[in-house]
Amino acid sequence: MTPSLNFDIDYMIDSLVSLLNTPSPTGMAAESVARTRSLLQPFPVEMRLTNKGALVATWGGVAESAPRALTAHVDTLGAMIKEIKPNGRLKLTKIGGFAWNTVEGEGCNVRTAEGRRVRGSLLLCKASGHIHGAEVNDAKRDDDAMEVRLDERTSSAAETRALGITVGDFVAFDPRAEVSEAGFVRSRHLDDKAAVACILGAMKAICGAGMKPAQRTTIHISNYEEVGHGAASGFPPDLVELLTVDMAAVGAGQNSDEFSACICFKDSGGPYHPDMNRKLVRLAQAANIPYKTDIYPYYASDGEAYWHAGGDVKVGLIGPGVDASHNYERTHKESILNTARLIAEYLLAE
Repeated sequence: MTPSLNFDIDYMIDSLVSLLNTPSPTGMAAESVARTRSLLQPFPVEMRLTNKGALVATWGGVAESAPRALTAHVDTLGAMIKEIKPNGRLKLTKIGGFAWNTVEGEGCNVRTAEGRRVRGSLLLCKASGHIHGAEVNDAKRDDDAMEVRLDERTSSAAETRALGITVGDFVAFDPRAEVSEAGFVRSRHLDDKAAVACILGAMKAICGAGMKPAQRTTIHISNYEEVGHGAASGFPPDLVELLTVDMAAVGAGQNSDEFSACICFKDSGGPYHPDMNRKLVRLAQAANIPYKTDIYPYYASDGEAYWHAGGDVKVGLIGPGVDASHNYERTHKESILNTARLIAEYLLAE
């Protein structure tokens, strides 16, 4: 167990809310990457952007005999405009794996090519019970059944195009971030901005104690995770271990919860490296960090993206427990804190 560290949960939550309120659907994550870069600025790291737009920070360690890396992603679920309909409303195509019913009725921003944000709402095409009766309940929520109603005076495709909106523009759904007095954090896109906050919290605690990681460490903030290839590149060639930090799935049949540091042993891509699994459990036990081990059947991570790209490293996965993932999500401060603690233990372990 490492010497006592001071973990600033208020700093982590403030950083998280700042990131949550920065729209970043996959393909439009540059603003959130820039926000993360500014949050990393106070730390002793050298930063660069990859050609793909990911943020890579190098943090000098006590040694360089077995370099390590952390990865988390700031891109989120979202959508793009597939069609401007004759009535001026918008048909969308999804970015990432979510169901339309999880965002039905949500406010959204359309980002035009010129950078203008146009407000709107995602609705069922036949949304009014007074007009469509039972069809509102019975309608299948698919691409053809959903549309964005713009908060502009438009009732034709020509009027919508006159707003600067075109096919291919991005649509970001409102996060509606809220922190309760009981310590719960409720928002869309905790996947995976909560993990970025955990990494920042661990770094702040280590630097505040005048320490540095046991090995040179790369912090990789990816921007294409939700579509499967986020962290496929951007790591140094001498990397030995990669710790992926991503949300842990909480729900029926799962062992994870919203209060512990959660360690994933296997997901839909197969088992994570047993050496990493054992190390993470050992570190949590030695530091008396509440933890859960789990298996996620409908889940993949950036660590696997690097493996699929040929990365010859040991990969592990941890994260804060998130209820209702890819929906209106929720976690708790305790899970964020405990995950940050486990990250710090990993970074400082020889």
